[in-house]
Amino acid sequence: MKGVETLLKKKSAPLMKLEVVHSLKGRIRIRSRALKYLEEARDDLIRSMEAIDAIEKCQFSSVTGSMLINYRSELANQDDVLEIIETGIGVFSLMAHKNEREVNSQLTVQERRIQQESVSSFVNRVGITGLSLVVLAIKGYGRYQPMSMYKRLTTPASLMSLALSTSIFKSGVESLKVNKRPNADTLTMTAILTAILTGRSMSALMTILLSDIAELMTAYTMEQTREAISDMIGTGDEEVTLVKEDGTLKTISIDAVQVEDIISVQTGEKINVDGVIVSGDAFIDQSAITGEYFPAQRKMGEMVYAGTVIKSGQIHIRTLKIGEDTTVARIVHLVEDAASKKAQIQTYADRFSAQLIPLNFALAAVVFMATKNVNRALSMMIIDYSCGVRLSTATALSACIHNAARNGVLIKGGNYVEMMAEADSVVLDKTGTMTEGKPRVLSILTTGVSTERNLLEYAAAAEEDSSHPLAHAIMERARKAGYSIPNHGMTDVVVGRGVTTTVHDGLVRVGNKKFMKENDIDVSVLDREIQSLEKRGENIIYISLDDQFLGVLGVHDALKENMKKSLNRLRYQGFDDIRLLTGDVEYHAEKMAVRMNMDDFESELMPEDKAKTVLQMQSAGSSVMMIGDGINDAPALAYADVGVAIGNTRTDVAIESADVTITNDDPLLIPSAVQLTRKTMSIIRENFGVVIGINSLGIVMSAVGWLPVFWGSVLHNSSTILVVLNSGRLLLHDFERRIQ
Repeated sequence: MKGVETLLKKKSAPLMKLEVVHSLKGRIRIRSRALKYLEEARDDLIRSMEAIDAIEKCQFSSVTGSMLINYRSELANQDDVLEIIETGIGVFSLMAHKNEREVNSQLTVQERRIQQESVSSFVNRVGITGLSLVVLAIKGYGRYQPMSMYKRLTTPASLMSLALSTSIFKSGVESLKVNKRPNADTLTMTAILTAILTGRSMSALMTILLSDIAELMTAYTMEQTREAISDMIGTGDEEVTLVKEDGTLKTISIDAVQVEDIISVQTGEKINVDGVIVSGDAFIDQSAITGEYFPAQRKMGEMVYAGTVIKSGQIHIRTLKIGEDTTVARIVHLVEDAASKKAQIQTYADRFSAQLIPLNFALAAVVFMATKNVNRALSMMIIDYSCGVRLSTATALSACIHNAARNGVLIKGGNYVEMMAEADSVVLDKTGTMTEGKPRVLSILTTGVSTERNLLEYAAAAEEDSSHPLAHAIMERARKAGYSIPNHGMTDVVVGRGVTTTVHDGLVRVGNKKFMKENDIDVSVLDREIQSLEKRGENIIYISLDDQFLGVLGVHDALKENMKKSLNRLRYQGFDDIRLLTGDVEYHAEKMAVRMNMDDFESELMPEDKAKTVLQMQSAGSSVMMIGDGINDAPALAYADVGVAIGNTRTDVAIESADVTITNDDPLLIPSAVQLTRKTMSIIRENFGVVIGINSLGIVMSAVGWLPVFWGSVLHNSSTILVVLNSGRLLLHDFERRIQ
């Protein structure tokens, strides 16, 4: 089966890797796959290159993916120029990644989208076709009889075949018009029409029946996938309480709600719309949307979302989005349509089979000219590879996504199934990803300038609007102590450093040691005590007022249960490079990396630094899976071959940026998902072997006259049904079983 996959797919060089084509003194030509996808950035790229003193002239071709650089050899050598080029292209790396994915997911031919047809329509078609075949066979229409062309077109079997194959004919003709080339439906359409014109309308009806059975199973799998995802994060309730203009309440159907309607929701009820609070306040469980562990307090003027639950309180909401426009519906749509984001192996298979479609027509013509036998020529068009390949890959990928969704893992498309299966390196964030994301303030140290209460209140004022896990720890400690949060100004986040706000006209800074040093605040007075807290594994949060250091908070975040076991399983699955990338200080990062037996770590990183490391790993040929909580990880999640969002503090940004979202905060779901995706790719390879093997045998047998048209149709469509059933095994895969 590996040989079949090799035929279909050839591994490309890393996207950002530079290859020197030739070089002379002061002149170098390089090639990079990324340049093929940067035509829209041509002017900006050339301008940025030529702005460097050492570069005299830059020109590149997106067609060949090459760049020619003329440089001043007295200012830079070849290695310097290569570094300049790598940096210059790196600025546009995300654009190149996105454009490449779009190009790879494009269809070679115009295909009929089975997921847009309902299961009930396929059931009806199978029932009608099957019943028609039985009735017509009983009445003797199965035997070949010489008749005029008009009678051949008007037999009950012919009329039934034409009526039932309308969608096939439409798709086949559309492909010829749009792509100027035939697709699988063009081939099937021609075979059906030829069978009817040659008086073999029962063979045409059998072709339609078996094809519909295969497509029914595929459509059923896709529908189950959509339902699993909708059930997992859907709103659920069918009725809402409407607030009428006179203030009275009325229960109405969710379908009757209009934009600008005011609805009432109270403790224990689920919110069914996206909207803004116009009265009341409540603590809301938003974990279904944001993954946030702590219920969030929402007051008048703030947004709330469908799919969230009120833990306490009562609010009136002015409806802004309903039904398909809500955030929860948007998330469902991101993951339910696997066909719109095809796996590369599926795209290669489509192209491979599409190239064989004209071959079927050519074989039919050759066989007819050589034998003058219409039956043998007809078999060449009835037996093809496209249908089996197209349906078996679509079913396998959809079944994989369904099984994953059923177990709390949202995979946004078939391409990410393949990418997760092929990943060989793992990059992890620390806070909220490897740790519980529910830290607690264990220690409070002051310099004597401020009391412990004032220190905690200042910190709470700065962190009140933050969703970071450390902010939750500070707020929780302040609430338990009964402290009030002082009035404060706007909060300003300094990414990777900390936050600032104003309290009583004083500037409060809350953040890491680097943040204090950058603002010339001396923190040495507590050095000895801070070192003691760090040895106990506590994260240190520094607080200052204006230019005066007030003290620190020691926060501890416990390691997430099963994280060590999860990494061990990933290592067993063949991940040979596991790294930690964190914004935390080096001491804590090193301690975590050693404890988890990781290959490498980097500390005190900005979000863009994490993304840069991911790109460097990819340039070295690694296929990277990035796992993060989405707060500071969105760029790295987007750059990685496959980004996985997990953690109690997941945000909408993570859901948008990540390719896979773990809604159940269990690290063991990660190796389980990898195992499922690898099994999916294995089944797809099996399917390719079955389709190519059986249909190749059928073509040979038909060409020599050993296989009649009817049995050729049965053989071809039976192979399609067989591989669809084989793909269906993924629905029964035990997602939670131990890694063997």
